[in-house]
Amino acid sequence: MRLTVLFCAMAALAAAQGDVYNRALDLYTHADYDRAIALLKQANPQDSRALELLGRCYMVEAEYRKASDVLERAVALDPGSSMANLWLGRAYGRRAETSFAFSALSLAGKARQSFQKAVQLDPGNREALDDLFDFYIDAPGFAGGGLDKARGLLPLVERNNPTQYDFDVARIALASKQYMAAEAAMRRAIAATPHEIGHLLDFAKYLSSQGRFEESENAFRRAESIAPGSPRILYARAEADVQSKRNLEQARELLKKYLAESRLTPDDPSRADALSLLRKAEGG
Repeated sequence: MRLTVLFCAMAALAAAQGDVYNRALDLYTHADYDRAIALLKQANPQDSRALELLGRCYMVEAEYRKASDVLERAVALDPGSSMANLWLGRAYGRRAETSFAFSALSLAGKARQSFQKAVQLDPGNREALDDLFDFYIDAPGFAGGGLDKARGLLPLVERNNPTQYDFDVARIALASKQYMAAEAAMRRAIAATPHEIGHLLDFAKYLSSQGRFEESENAFRRAESIAPGSPRILYARAEADVQSKRNLEQARELLKKYLAESRLTPDDPSRADALSLLRKAEGG
């Protein structure tokens, strides 16, 4: 009898926790991060899945230390979770970007290890592959990055994320200043995914960085024709303007429109990132 009561209580607790998670996930999906955080904190989650979601919410709110703290707990509870390790790596990475040199190096190492673990646990995790590749491309050798390491990932990318393969080839070529090879690879990537705007927006930003502004604008117009009104296009246009240090008034207006957008999702650049870019556009 006592065991029956205990099992019933455990089942009720699990159901309640599952309900909280689903409600919080719905809030997260609709970019209502403050309410999702409040709900999860009130429930005091003790399972990896809910802690990972809480960490993701903290990430988009630019609370990177809080994010890494809860994601460390998530990984401790479920060390075999590729996604928990991925998000922990992202939290360490953003902390590294906003820390002083000595701390940044240590945090960058932790980010790399988490990304590597996420890929090791699930080589089919495309997000983890992308983030590890980005780390190898962007981080200096003394922090664990390097083009040879990025090249070493290409067979895994080709097998598990073939639509990303050509764009990763392009990024290695760009880092090696092989611009003709890079552009050819980017065009192949765009041709392989003609209805997906991500690669097209990256290509538009590349053209802008090369001073090919009319071609860049044509690429942005093409993206708009594929996904009319997409908030990602607003952000990408502003980013291209800020990086090229031109049309800064336009960039500011685009970012203000982006920040007022009600349709943002977790896949879009965060409002925190948009605010940071707006400060750059304002000369800050």
